[in-house]
Amino acid sequence: MNSLDQPVTIAVVGTHSTGKSTFLARLAHELRRTGLQVSTVADLGEQAQRLGLPILWNHTWTSTLWIMTRGISNELEAWLHGDVVLVDRAVPDALGYYRAALDYRGETPDQEGRAYLETLARAHSDRYHLVFRTQLDPNIPLGTNKSRDGNQQFRTLADYHVGAVMTELALPWLPLAADGHEAALALATDFVAEQLGDDAIPGPASATA
Repeated sequence: MNSLDQPVTIAVVGTHSTGKSTFLARLAHELRRTGLQVSTVADLGEQAQRLGLPILWNHTWTSTLWIMTRGISNELEAWLHGDVVLVDRAVPDALGYYRAALDYRGETPDQEGRAYLETLARAHSDRYHLVFRTQLDPNIPLGTNKSRDGNQQFRTLADYHVGAVMTELALPWLPLAADGHEAALALATDFVAEQLGDDAIPGPASATA
């Protein structure tokens, strides 16, 4: 990773309703308990939908580019406010959803447009220090806390294509299984401590002072 003045950045990718937001909320809580300032970058799906941009199996090149570039902008803003930035859906995630939507609709992408999105995803992913990818368990139903597409076929396609994008772009990631949050939390908190150094972490006393 190139040396830039940015905080430790941890991101999660994966299909919907596989525990991304839950994991990041728990990680933020654990890191804040040590006195660190934590900034979070939320999933942009609902915001895109409110603006009238198609999402899920209706994803288009334009909506994908909006999600990717708005996500990058939000991440850069978050850099200003935290020792650690947690990203709910790293930039390549949107590319995976776009490919899943094309696959679902039986469409072929414009090669120039696809290459543009791939270049953007690959270039920006150098900014993530650690990426977790959730593992789809088809026995776990879609959540009810958000307005979601109940199309299980598309959910499975999104899981496949997000993984394919990470592999094709040679982007390293760690698995985040539904029953593996405790181990991932320990790994992530240890990683942050290693990156920042023990002297940079105020500790619980500073957090409550």
